[in-house]
Amino acid sequence: MNRFSLSSVFIATLISLALLNAAPLAQAADAPVGTVAPLSTTPAPAAPSANAILAPQAPVLAAKSWLLLNVTSNQILTVGNPDMRVEPASLTKLMTAYLSFKAIRQKSLSLNTVVSVSPRAWKAEGSRMFIEPNRPVTVDELLHGMIIQSGNDASIALAERIGTSEEQFAQMMNQQAAALGMTNTHFMNATGLPDPQHYSTPRDLATLAVALIRDFPEDYHYFSETEFTYNKIKQGNRNPLLYRNMNVDGLKTGHADAAGYGLTASAIRGGRRLVMVLNGMKDMQARADESAHVLDYGYREFGLYPVAKANEQLGEAKVWMGQAQTVPVVASQDIALTLPRAARAGLKTAVTFDQPVQAPIAKGQLLGSLTVTAPTMEPKVIPLVAGSDVARLGFFARLGVKIHMLFNKS
Repeated sequence: MNRFSLSSVFIATLISLALLNAAPLAQAADAPVGTVAPLSTTPAPAAPSANAILAPQAPVLAAKSWLLLNVTSNQILTVGNPDMRVEPASLTKLMTAYLSFKAIRQKSLSLNTVVSVSPRAWKAEGSRMFIEPNRPVTVDELLHGMIIQSGNDASIALAERIGTSEEQFAQMMNQQAAALGMTNTHFMNATGLPDPQHYSTPRDLATLAVALIRDFPEDYHYFSETEFTYNKIKQGNRNPLLYRNMNVDGLKTGHADAAGYGLTASAIRGGRRLVMVLNGMKDMQARADESAHVLDYGYREFGLYPVAKANEQLGEAKVWMGQAQTVPVVASQDIALTLPRAARAGLKTAVTFDQPVQAPIAKGQLLGSLTVTAPTMEPKVIPLVAGSDVARLGFFARLGVKIHMLFNKS
């Protein structure tokens, strides 16, 4: 009996080693790879044609270049020459504000920090908040003066305090622009005063606006304040849309003789934020009217439609060699899309994942994708992940499964 038992153990060991090496064959016998579990019963349509009739008519604008972005879903709604290099003028101050907020976040200065005013800042050309060399001013006052009053003197004072000189600060501006992905922008100063090597584009300015809103929500309030008084001089915010009851809460105007009038603005309605950039308007009235027209177009013609919530289960995958037979397939994030309102009825989704999934499985592990299609929209693919951990079976349990698969193959 002892010899028989030892032989049995030896044979069983050889079988187990052979079966472990044959795992891919057993997995294939368990279930086909590439199983599709549709979220809706309607098959996903082919990619929409370029002349789909459900696309809203694009606005006709007098601007030389523009871009309208739905920030909530990160989708561009309409553009006109979005990569045209433009003279940003005072829109430059958006980057000066970004680096000022960043310095406050990093505690290299505070809102109460007192800044000395240099002769260069005091004598700045163009719009001013009227700081004086013998009158110390705080960072908070300078931010108000730069953002609300568009003070070039305030911009230079902040640049010199943060970068020791405006030239050094301009290098910091360019480094930050590169870090944000502003690939067609170059700064030479903190104010936007004309320089042949000082330029940006509507696309890059929209990127900067989104970064300001996203990265510094605690400081964004400066852009919505409508007036500020310093040195007994009261000046109003130059953003005309703040006075039109349009739910606009920022950002900044710009003007240069060569480039015309520009505006970067943002509004939020019904939980949906849009960012708009326009450049090349002939005067302030045209800038105000066309900007309002573009924002109204975005809210009127498009809607935001939720597809899935983060961690919402959209399917269930079979598990191979796991302590659970299945694992939930869930959305990795909230998913919402902006579509022309007329295209809402054509929105379709399909979930795809390969199964069975080899254990062990970690929660958050990529398992498949959600493909969303609609008329006038290119298909959008969103990753799907495991909704829970699934541990691997122990050695003897795996051996039992493999023996069962070996002797029950059809």
